[in-house]
Amino acid sequence: MNALPQILKSGSSVPLEEIAPSFIRSLSPYVGGKPIEEVAREFGLDPERIIKLASNENPLGFPESARQAILKEMSDLIRYPDGNGFQLKSALSQRYGVPQEWITLGSGSNDILELVAQVFLQKDPGQTSSAIYSEYGFIIYELVSQARGARLIRTQARAGYGHDLDAMAAAIAPDTKVIFVANPNNPTGTYETPDKIEAFLNKVPSRVIVLLDEAYNEYLEPELRYDSTEWVRRYPNLVVTHTFSKAFGLAGLRVGFSIAQPAVTDLLNRVRQPFNVTSPAMVAATAVLNDQDYLSRSYALNRAGLAQLNTAFEKLGLEYVPSFGNFVLVKVGADSGAGAVNLELLKRGIIVRPVAGYGLPEWLRISVGTAEENNMLIRALTEVLTA
Repeated sequence: MNALPQILKSGSSVPLEEIAPSFIRSLSPYVGGKPIEEVAREFGLDPERIIKLASNENPLGFPESARQAILKEMSDLIRYPDGNGFQLKSALSQRYGVPQEWITLGSGSNDILELVAQVFLQKDPGQTSSAIYSEYGFIIYELVSQARGARLIRTQARAGYGHDLDAMAAAIAPDTKVIFVANPNNPTGTYETPDKIEAFLNKVPSRVIVLLDEAYNEYLEPELRYDSTEWVRRYPNLVVTHTFSKAFGLAGLRVGFSIAQPAVTDLLNRVRQPFNVTSPAMVAATAVLNDQDYLSRSYALNRAGLAQLNTAFEKLGLEYVPSFGNFVLVKVGADSGAGAVNLELLKRGIIVRPVAGYGLPEWLRISVGTAEENNMLIRALTEVLTA
């Protein structure tokens, strides 16, 4: 009769957090850009007058093609999504010239990063696995790798804050399973030329997965663009990821995808949740994928916005990293960091992104907004820095 109380009593003496592995307990949760509603509550501001330039979202607004597709889908939302995503995969297959069997769908491209880590960074008893990523590389690479208990290998960035691909190749260890490369990179906005990437791929052993993250690829100038699917055909260990959250304007719907040869894609789909992308997200992505008008306007707005911000930073005498994405990394702080500048911008209803977590405490990452939003940011930043 007293057995159950005794079990409960003995079990309660063990802190629940100790049940989790040490590499999970030591993780720091990812912190995104502050939501508009949170800033409005914190500083007593009108949410309609707050602008968010923190999360590299598309300032053009939600694409009408996607809106119409979602409206048509509304009547069928009592059904589960197509777990295989046939219609979206078919559209992607035509757009990128690859078989549907080469495509994995994700809840944003972050989901694909998780899947790659889950599949390839698992370790058998008595073995280790390691992942390589660059200093100032997207912080999620570190998080998904550590969450799998992998050994983390962070290589020093080259001058200019970009990936040192030679250093990354030289860092490959016997237990290395995955290398993460972003092009363009977030949060620095740096870009590696196709010849450098191809030379890097030639150095990587076929037993090591290379994840090439192209979240901002659509913002590249036409003469800088390249066809990474050709590399996928030649390198069975290459996984290329894309997202609909940036140039396609669907950040709130969370949909992304990867292209890889069937052997890798099959493994990713074995661990992928069967309904990881919602029906509205898939029909919206299918609609906007070939909405060339929306993509062209997004590109043009971004080019003009980058020029607008860069000119302002130069007038203010601020160091910035020339960006190939839809954001600019700018140095606004001294030894005390950029926190004070960020706080003053928040008080004025402008949300940008501190990047101290990347080892850049003096810098802010500022997303490109509309011309009006950029002007508001410039006026506020000028006021703060000259106060």
